[in-house]
Amino acid sequence: MLTAPTESTSDLRQWGVDSPDDVRLVGILNVTPDSFSDGGRYLDPARAVEHGRELVAQGAWAVDVGGESTRPGAASVSIDEELDRIVPVITQLAGDGVFVSVDTRRPDVAEHAVLAGARLINDVGGLRDPRMVEIAVAHSVSVVVMHSPTADPAQAHRHRGYDDVVADVVEFVATQAAAALAAGVPGIVVDPGLGFGKTLEDNVRLITHLDELTALGHPVLVGASRKRFVGTLAGVDDAADRDVATIAAHLAAVARGARLLRVHDVAAHTQALRVWTAIDTRR
Repeated sequence: MLTAPTESTSDLRQWGVDSPDDVRLVGILNVTPDSFSDGGRYLDPARAVEHGRELVAQGAWAVDVGGESTRPGAASVSIDEELDRIVPVITQLAGDGVFVSVDTRRPDVAEHAVLAGARLINDVGGLRDPRMVEIAVAHSVSVVVMHSPTADPAQAHRHRGYDDVVADVVEFVATQAAAALAAGVPGIVVDPGLGFGKTLEDNVRLITHLDELTALGHPVLVGASRKRFVGTLAGVDDAADRDVATIAAHLAAVARGARLLRVHDVAAHTQALRVWTAIDTRR
């Protein structure tokens, strides 16, 4: 079994990952009616749990469960509705021994998810709410700090640009991570927030300059899965057909130091990473 962290660390070894160079897959499980790629497919808790198990069988190291869509312009849902969607799923998966993270911006949701068995908080709000830090400290749970230019990621598309997207993202996550660790959060993962209030060029720059984010010393999670910018680059309109394009973007990120990939298609990524690793270790 994976063990909980006992001290402040930004190393994946706190979760039993032996090598800091290993790459792990985080399978996406959206328990929502309106997510941009798979909305409505896993609203039934039994089907969601079945899919979570499938993701693990295909090679996912963790399953990221979310109950509120963050696609551009998505409507907000009540805390009760978000909890009703995710808690039964997290409870079952965690009970099966699955490493579960919870994808939320709300402290109350995060706390209930942790009590249900989630072992990582994926804060799409970037720890802007100080209560999220308090909850992470109280329950000794590590946090993914994602960059979004707005507190509500679903409204990030209203953002009107950066002076320097790489510098702005690095400064934001570095500041949030340092404050969280100082407050007692046991560990931090950082995420550049591809697609959240960022143009195609912004996203490409963040991947090509990912070494500036990895230089902070925290594990970096990248989530380009099926997003519009990979579809535009590949010339693919339908989100469900963007998995090959996604793998290309993710391997580019791995080459620059990403250690966690948040993905829809775990099976294909597992194959790609096996080949990538076999070749890369022979350099």
